[in-house]
Amino acid sequence: MSDAKFTPRVFSGIQPSGDLHLGNYLGALKRFADAQNQGILSIYCMVDLHAITVWQDPAALTRNTRELCAGFIASGIDPEKSILFNQSQVPEHAQLAWVFNCVARMGWMGRMTQWKDKSGKNAEAASLGLLAYPALMAADILVYHATHVPVGEDQKQHLELTRDIAAKFNHDYGVEFFPMTEPVIEGAATRVMNLQDGTKKMSKSDPSDKTRINLTDDADAIARKIKKAKTDPDPLPETADGLENRPEARNLVNIWAALAETTVDDVVAQNAGKMFGYFKQDLADLAVEKLAPISGEMARLMQDQAEIDRILGRGAERAREIAAPILAQTYDIVGMVRS
Repeated sequence: MSDAKFTPRVFSGIQPSGDLHLGNYLGALKRFADAQNQGILSIYCMVDLHAITVWQDPAALTRNTRELCAGFIASGIDPEKSILFNQSQVPEHAQLAWVFNCVARMGWMGRMTQWKDKSGKNAEAASLGLLAYPALMAADILVYHATHVPVGEDQKQHLELTRDIAAKFNHDYGVEFFPMTEPVIEGAATRVMNLQDGTKKMSKSDPSDKTRINLTDDADAIARKIKKAKTDPDPLPETADGLENRPEARNLVNIWAALAETTVDDVVAQNAGKMFGYFKQDLADLAVEKLAPISGEMARLMQDQAEIDRILGRGAERAREIAAPILAQTYDIVGMVRS
């Protein structure tokens, strides 16, 4: 099926589960900010409905949603250029998800890696939402006829399911209504690893705060965590090939390259032969320069929660202008009576 008839649109969603960190910034938020001037409408969503597939403290969910919005804006997302909103304010997401629940097959859902990981050995006790949420994720994307979705490797399976749902809907109803959304795979340089174990991704779920740089960390905390990051005793190599089998060294070089918007080869050439004590001092200075303004701006924005709520409400209005007609057409295709 040709997707030429679909207006190019980018959609991405992030769960408001708290503790935005450097990996979220380099892997998503910074890229979103860089992409919004390319002339393609970008729709960015705080997926609060996805968040409640596992228990959330209501007060924490409210705070985390506002903090995520502040993180988007502080990272350079302009809510006038892009559409920025929280998912629950656009009911079309959940309405289309129900249609997709009836299109998707149980076998598809059961094969999802994240379902297996999160439900664990006691799948009987997991929520129905946790099983079905890939259908909601498909609805998030397709309710805007989004043509492109930035995804990491761990989300490729969900986008493949979105394409399967779109293809089955189109086939079942004899239409070419939903696009075959294309993944925009993120590069390896923005895959940020744990500061204490370079074989694991940086994660908010790690019990140790020193494994990650939070976007709410101040300059002192940022510098301290970089300087205490695990490395090895050898100096930086002459070429990037010398970073092989040195995961902690590779991670710090990747972080430098991403923050400085340069290549790993350039970072290695610039620092060849340098011991990591000196390298980490320079990297700490760079990280503070780039990240401390973001944490400061997030703190400022969080002082005016009414303004954050106004931005989210306006974003939801703009999102519904796109989503409502697409849902209405979906209902027409399915045969729903709309009086």
